Amino acid sequence: MSITRRNAHRSLRILGVASASAALALGLSSTAMACDIREFSAEAQCDGNKGVIVVTDKDAAGTPATITVFLENNGADDKQVGEPQDIKGSAAGTTVTFAEKWKPNATYRIHVTAGKTVDDDIKPNLVTPATACKKKESPTPTPSATPSPSKSAPAKTATPTPSSSESSTAPAGTSSNAPSPAAGDSNLAETGANSNTGLIAGLAGALVVIGGGAVYFGMRRRGAKNGG
Repeated sequence: MSITRRNAHRSLRILGVASASAALALGLSSTAMACDIREFSAEAQCDGNKGVIVVTDKDAAGTPATITVFLENNGADDKQVGEPQDIKGSAAGTTVTFAEKWKPNATYRIHVTAGKTVDDDIKPNLVTPATACKKKESPTPTPSATPSPSKSAPAKTATPTPSSSESSTAPAGTSSNAPSPAAGDSNLAETGANSNTGLIAGLAGALVVIGGGAVYFGMRRRGAKNGG
């Protein structure tokens, strides 16, 4: 009888130790699988020319969580960025994206709520890069090809060449360097009613006739004297 009681007490003691060990192991396992704020991270990125804030959850247990983002100003919340977003983490990492036109060196507070295990901010606060997102440069339009002018140019109108008589004749009003002819010379070159050529010729003929008659009568007088 006493031996049976002793065995029973020993069995109970062993069972208690085993139960305690199992409870401790279960507690440690639960603690290891619980969601932790250190499994969350945030980063300011650029989506093209738009700014975004990306939050990553690497909770392998996949505990549902809610992410809320706030813009800070002098250590206080200035505004909430968008609406809170739900996330379920994974060992590889799950992300949620908040559209935010962030400015360089701006500070954001990211708050995480995950069941009864996490209700905290990601430490440290997120500080954006010193360079803002660049705008995409629009491609320079290629100028359209300008049609080249036709090689066959229109024929130019030939300038009329002046005749020899026209080119030799000095234009009116142009002064000439040649000396002007004398008044007498100009009368000889003139024709018509102003010319004295006929009058001079008539006088010359009359003088010839008179001279011939004088010679003729002089010879007859000389012959008559010689005969007498």
